[in-house]
Amino acid sequence: MKTRLIKSEERGFANHGWLKSYHTFSFANFYNPDQVNLGALRVVNDDFVAPGMGFGKHPHDNMEIVSIPLEGALEHGDSMGNTTVIRNGEIQIMSAGTGVTHSEKNHSGKEPVKFLQIWVFPDKKGLTPSYDQKFFDVSERKNKWQTIVSPVGSNETGVKINQSSWFSMLELEAGKTIDYRIKKEGNGLWFFVLEGKVSLGDIKLNTRDSLGVWETNEVSISGDENASLLLIEVPMTF
Repeated sequence: MKTRLIKSEERGFANHGWLKSYHTFSFANFYNPDQVNLGALRVVNDDFVAPGMGFGKHPHDNMEIVSIPLEGALEHGDSMGNTTVIRNGEIQIMSAGTGVTHSEKNHSGKEPVKFLQIWVFPDKKGLTPSYDQKFFDVSERKNKWQTIVSPVGSNETGVKINQSSWFSMLELEAGKTIDYRIKKEGNGLWFFVLEGKVSLGDIKLNTRDSLGVWETNEVSISGDENASLLLIEVPMTF
């Protein structure tokens, strides 16, 4: 088993006033040759957007873009005609395919919005752009993995992604140990601690720390205190 640990303070950081963004992987003006991607996983941005502010219309192509609101309300608009507001418990995916433009803004004029934006390379280029969102009951991830993203064509829960990738979330109680078994041979895992403290073997992770794990079929994670986690399984080659 191979691992790659990125502590919270090792992430890139950009402060634009209205936007504060932490970059797990190289992004914009932050570049670290050891933090470019994990297989098909390219971007994990931890964003804080001030009230009434946001990202104006901008283009993407050939990328699967997942947004996970953590606090507040995120307003989405795109060139496919989708306009919506998503909140904690909802997951949004946009498959950019041959090309889309979109905007993401703080829906509130009073409260900040905090969300994760994650980019995954698709399994093929030139796909027809698409959009989906879905609500998930947070109580159903207590001490068990809740699948929130799964591959197109699979019968599993989750919004659908054009890649052999699965996203899962977990609310882990202190003292509990939960296993995760790789769903596709050869895939790697990326653990991101949203809150709390956990251990994977002798590796300790605190809030906003992350860990890549590959060349293994199963891992166990233990709660050193109550913790919230996101797990992303992705192909290491694609």
